Amino acid sequence: MDAQQLVKLYRQMYLMRRFEEEAAKAYTERKIGGFLHLYIGQEAVATGSIAALEPQDTIYTAYRCHAHYLARGGTARAGMAELYGRKAGCAGGRGGSMHFYNVEQNFMGGWGIVGAHAPIAAGAAFASKYKGDGGVTLCYLGDGAVSIGPFHEGLCLAALWKLPVVYIVENNGYSMGTPIERTLVTADASIRALGYPMARATVEGVDVVDCFNAAKSAIDRARNESLPFLLEFKTYRYRGHSMADPGKYRTKEEVESWKERDPLKLAENRLLAFSQDYAQQIASIQEDVESEVQDAVKFAHESEDPQVKDLTQYTYIEESAPAGQVLFA
Repeated sequence: MDAQQLVKLYRQMYLMRRFEEEAAKAYTERKIGGFLHLYIGQEAVATGSIAALEPQDTIYTAYRCHAHYLARGGTARAGMAELYGRKAGCAGGRGGSMHFYNVEQNFMGGWGIVGAHAPIAAGAAFASKYKGDGGVTLCYLGDGAVSIGPFHEGLCLAALWKLPVVYIVENNGYSMGTPIERTLVTADASIRALGYPMARATVEGVDVVDCFNAAKSAIDRARNESLPFLLEFKTYRYRGHSMADPGKYRTKEEVESWKERDPLKLAENRLLAFSQDYAQQIASIQEDVESEVQDAVKFAHESEDPQVKDLTQYTYIEESAPAGQVLFA
């Protein structure tokens, strides 16, 4: 990866970080309601893996979905408006934190039921194979999902039908507040792949270049050979499971040890290794992103709420409505 590619990925990660930091602030000020699950610390995984995709590819992810949405081309304005429950949000203000959506970029949403989207992703991959459009489906799950029934159903079908799908386990070490050693007999969740069987890999998920390379290898294989892949990234979230979780089940030493390998800092160090001249560009990126995020907060705050009269829109449809209507296009 050359320096200019890395510059783009660094900006993407920095946008994710500042977007969520401002979202956390708004949540504590009660401007955002419901749930808020933050991705802070895991940015290298979504950024690196989605950078390896092509436009025809499809993404399904779980409820920690803000970063994936931004990485796939979603705007900070529409994302923040969704958190605020506004009509201008990426899901019309109906989904909130757990259900970002952008059909124009084939980002098919965050899914709140743990592991339940694994068979749906297999269906999307089946559709790509059936149509011959060359598309690959990425399906992101947490480590807590690998022992859930639908996860096994999805992987079983993917292997049986030889589908172009890559299942990505973002193993941040905890299923809500339960450490992985209390849920799995092995430290590597990718071992589940052996039961179907399908190819697998477990890699570190803190360096965006490593994440890109690992994902690209799996995605290229899925695209060229129509074969599924189970890819696990070892990563870490710096905050609790959600804003309601203080994360007291972890030691400060554990958190700080992961922060020493912060994805943003690693990317900065890579750029400075190319040339110290990138220090100024890093500062410029941070300033530019700050303006973008503050603009998104202002936009969300000033945007209008959905109308009560539209409450059943997208839930019920009149018989006279156009066939094949696309939601939130």
